Amino acid sequence: MDIAYIHSLFLKCQSVSIDTRKIEADSLFVAIKGEHFDANTFAKEALEKGAAYVIIDNNDYYIDQRTILVDDSLIALQQLAKFHREYLKLPIIALTGSNGKTTTKELIHVVLSKKYKTKATIGNLNNHIGVPLTLLSFNSETEIGIVEMGANHKKEIEFLCELAKPDYGYITNFGKAHLEGFGGVEGVIEGKSEMYLYLSQNNKQAFINLEDPIQVEKSKTLQSYSFGVNKAEANVNISAVSANPFVVITYSDITISTHLIGLYNANNINAALTIGKYFDVADTAIKQALESYIPENNRSQLLTKGTNQIILDAYNANPSSMAVAIENFVQLENPNKIMILGDMFELGQESAVEHKSIVTSLLNQEKVVCHFVGAAFFANKISKDNFSFYENFESFSAYLKETKIDNSTILIKGSRGMALERTLDFLS
Repeated sequence: MDIAYIHSLFLKCQSVSIDTRKIEADSLFVAIKGEHFDANTFAKEALEKGAAYVIIDNNDYYIDQRTILVDDSLIALQQLAKFHREYLKLPIIALTGSNGKTTTKELIHVVLSKKYKTKATIGNLNNHIGVPLTLLSFNSETEIGIVEMGANHKKEIEFLCELAKPDYGYITNFGKAHLEGFGGVEGVIEGKSEMYLYLSQNNKQAFINLEDPIQVEKSKTLQSYSFGVNKAEANVNISAVSANPFVVITYSDITISTHLIGLYNANNINAALTIGKYFDVADTAIKQALESYIPENNRSQLLTKGTNQIILDAYNANPSSMAVAIENFVQLENPNKIMILGDMFELGQESAVEHKSIVTSLLNQEKVVCHFVGAAFFANKISKDNFSFYENFESFSAYLKETKIDNSTILIKGSRGMALERTLDFLS
């Protein structure tokens, strides 16, 4: 496989695609096998739709000189991305963590875009396929690249760092996410810290939150640029943070009023501010960027449906993010509060313990109506006047069809597979 030759063809293309439903003219189509399909079978369709070249790994689907035959299309995509990253030689910021990766990535992007031509991971394309696609979206005009990295097992961040070769890294936090794949919280810490190991071994720099003792401990051997709230030793010392419900932070003599809900988003904002400061973005531009950012895609969105105010945080959930979302919500002074909490996935043997822990943590919240949706919560049901348990969304939706909810503040939180944003269809 001559990656240099494939890269020369790639440079003639306008984009890269792995999905014929999204083919663009003069693109490069890479046929990657899935669990239930063989993308080689779509190579001819890709060319017919306008692709300039196709990469395949099955000679049975060779078409003509526009076909590039390799041993493994996925490996070819990854090696092409690695070659392209080294070809461009642009500074890359990588970030990972249990919670807040995508929001932090978006905030860093809007801040740095005030001064630089910046490109970042689109959506959450942050795995062994998404990271290569992100790297291949960068071009000669890109001045800074931002790469989000996700992982559900050890050695994944290590592999992604070898592809992206980041110059800077940030870990949002170490929480109870993907416990099944990592084998517990210690496995999460070890897996995420693979980014620190890469940065240390390659004399690169980390951004560090001094309020996180794990970050402080794990980054001792690193070059670092730090932030913290009322931390005089920090490179960027944030003097005040509040949320009611939107986060407001004060840095130096500047107050930044955001559209992000909950104190759990404060560190995401502070990280973006810090990285902006490091790259010499003007304070006024940082303030403008952070104040103009409005979350979407079911992430901490504040919505109004009829007379109801809704905090929609249904993109994903794990025990750590669920706990902080609940903590923030119960502290709100709003009357008529309702929580709709859906199952948390990928917890393995810890699932029952973690779901029970969420339920029992709410036993003293007499004034909050709690609806628990999903088989894992249902298996840990407790009889309590303000608690309701539903084995699946269908049974919960049946309740919603018969119940009118008005003048309430509602938190909707659950894992992606629960798709709890469907609740909105029943709220007038």
